[in-house]
Amino acid sequence: MKGATDIKRGDILDIDGAPWLVADITTQTPSARGASLLVKMKIKNLTTGQFLAKTLRGGESVDEADCERRSIQFLYHQGDEWAFMDMDSYDQFTLAAEFLGDDARYLVDGLELRSLLYNGSLIAVELPTTVELEVTETAPAIKGATAQAQLKPATLETGLEILVPPYLESGERIKVDTRDARFVERVKS
Repeated sequence: MKGATDIKRGDILDIDGAPWLVADITTQTPSARGASLLVKMKIKNLTTGQFLAKTLRGGESVDEADCERRSIQFLYHQGDEWAFMDMDSYDQFTLAAEFLGDDARYLVDGLELRSLLYNGSLIAVELPTTVELEVTETAPAIKGATAQAQLKPATLETGLEILVPPYLESGERIKVDTRDARFVERVKS
């Protein structure tokens, strides 16, 4: 059991027998006397992908989902199937492209990530915060840069398109934030 005031973003809760990820959370203290603290959450059902807004009072509590995290490695993708290997048991399994969604844009051979199991079945794949990708196509360096930061579009090895600083060229490796598809830094060789 976890108290409403102890819940934080990223927690996985068991609500009505299903695992729900806390995507966003805010607290609100009503101004009326005697009113209790309200904890407002935006939660995502990890089995269906459905979002829901839920409000708890300060004294309420919710069960934590009994989830297991395991290290996995991305092996390859073929058509609409993405192959992974469990790093402990060396078992291989595949996931459909619709299961991965936008996360597939960050997967390169050999990438280590974590799987999330609920009651023994896979419900989610958790990417690392940053991944290293190669810039395959970008415009030449921008001449005459002004005092303002300028960015230019770049296509990465997985097909992901992001904005990068003007000094980057094709063939360079960069770190990309997987939470918002943002350039982080150039990888030093």
